[in-house]
Amino acid sequence: MSSTPTHRVFNFSAGPAVLPEPVLQEAQRDLVALPGVGMSILEISHRSAVFDGVLERAEADLRTLTGLGDDHHVLFLQGGASQQFAMVPMNLLPADGVADYIVTGSWAKKAAVEAEKFGRVNVCATTEADAFTRVPSSDELHPTPSAAYAHLTSNNTIVGTQWPTLPEVGDAPLVVDASSDLLCRPIDANRCGLVYAGAQKNLGPAGLTVVMVRNDLTERAPESIPTMLRYAVAAKHGSRYNTPPVFAIYLFGLVMRWLRDMGGLSAMETRNRRKAGVLYDAIDRTGFYRGTAHPGSRSLMNVTFRLPSEALEQQFVTEAAAAGLSGLKGHRSVGGQRASIYNAFPEAGVTALVDFMVEFERVHG
Repeated sequence: MSSTPTHRVFNFSAGPAVLPEPVLQEAQRDLVALPGVGMSILEISHRSAVFDGVLERAEADLRTLTGLGDDHHVLFLQGGASQQFAMVPMNLLPADGVADYIVTGSWAKKAAVEAEKFGRVNVCATTEADAFTRVPSSDELHPTPSAAYAHLTSNNTIVGTQWPTLPEVGDAPLVVDASSDLLCRPIDANRCGLVYAGAQKNLGPAGLTVVMVRNDLTERAPESIPTMLRYAVAAKHGSRYNTPPVFAIYLFGLVMRWLRDMGGLSAMETRNRRKAGVLYDAIDRTGFYRGTAHPGSRSLMNVTFRLPSEALEQQFVTEAAAAGLSGLKGHRSVGGQRASIYNAFPEAGVTALVDFMVEFERVHG
């Protein structure tokens, strides 16, 4: 095998996404043998004392970062956010109940469609008529009295929108798909009944799903649903009813420690707002580039924009990739450009993209 050093490009991919370099370096250093253990994290038993420590530290750091109380379980699951589209209604939606869904993008819509397989769904707000380019205002929300829960997607990767703050949804437990913005800023997780996130954007590698769920909600599920799909089973067995994604949890733990070292979520929000602000300023500067999300709904994580023509957009992607700016092509369903600048994305990469945009406009504008 070659030992040639690898040059790292700026990775704007929406996911799997960029990870903190210190995390990658530590994982590389310890991959063959964990210090004092003599074997790789890929080889240790998920029921060993070593992994007990890995999992417990990862959970403790997540709780510290979010302020999560003891009335919520932290679960490390598999299947991605898409499996949570089914697990949420299977566990939380009674046969005679109704769940509210706020539809602000493709993933929110998929979650609502999946929930319809298990019970009644009320779309209590949607911005589909506006091509999902904004999130609803508070007066557009029409919650159902006594809803089993209210579900929303906090950040919409495809269209580049994000809730500025989580909305009020009445008395129903708030369920949040936070896959693409969890830990980019402080979150009042204690206010939520359930928060879930695929790890591959802001938390770690693909293959891990993190769920923070209020203790009482884990007991709602009927006995008829499969064992592996019950939150109560995962909680009772400490996320180890079966073999969990050991390596992914280990990397998640390293990311949590990196976030703490970076100053926590308030410091991360300041950094993220600075990165996004520089990029949005470049988009708004002349009119050659056009942001697609309404200004009040713009995402800190996924910055979407268009150029004057599709031909120029393709050329932009090609030339950017040649310049070491990878993953800027927009989602296939909407086109355009998308720069995903998650927590671990370096500020130098935003500067490099802005410099490229200025030069591209000079040549082609």
